[in-house]
Amino acid sequence: MRFHAPLPIPQGFAAIAGIVQAAGRPLTAFCACELRSPAPFSDDGFRKFNQSYVVTLGDWGIMENDRNPVARSNVCPEIDPPAEPSFHAFCFTVETLDAAPSFVISGSGEAREGGASYAERTVRYGETSAEAMHEKARFVMGEMERRLAFLGMNWAATTATQAYTVYDLYPFLAEEIVRRGAARSGLTWHFCRPPVRGLEFEMDCRGVRIEEVL
Repeated sequence: MRFHAPLPIPQGFAAIAGIVQAAGRPLTAFCACELRSPAPFSDDGFRKFNQSYVVTLGDWGIMENDRNPVARSNVCPEIDPPAEPSFHAFCFTVETLDAAPSFVISGSGEAREGGASYAERTVRYGETSAEAMHEKARFVMGEMERRLAFLGMNWAATTATQAYTVYDLYPFLAEEIVRRGAARSGLTWHFCRPPVRGLEFEMDCRGVRIEEVL
């Protein structure tokens, strides 16, 4: 479900709670969200934001100790950003007997998993040439496919694929995205930056049965 206009996080959580409960579902049905922030964070700022955001998830009974099962992207519009971190869209589960398996894959930028700083684990950190952006995109596509595989899925199961960058993705669009099958339902390009300074390319994807604009 996508909000017609972004809602600041406190109001967004309140609206989401009302929508989920009105649908007869528990708050633990909340399973994914897309956020918009004013500008990319520092490493420490992003960590502190994440710690504040999960407080409500804990109150809703979603967190398991420090483990957060909610899929998420959090990106920063380059033009007309929100004044504060806000909800752009969210997903929740409903019960059904005849639907195909559904899923949402969290957003990922070109940073490898691990405990080092983003600068230390980012592919071609500080570079935005066409060659560097191609390499970043190749890494992110591989990460999307790794996450899909964990769920027993592949691009054929997706209903939406989204990319987030302010740099030209056309030079690698055909080779890295279309040929892999990631654009089978088209590609939505958001003119946004990833949430941490120094990251330049992010993607997420999903396979869902119903989408609505609120």
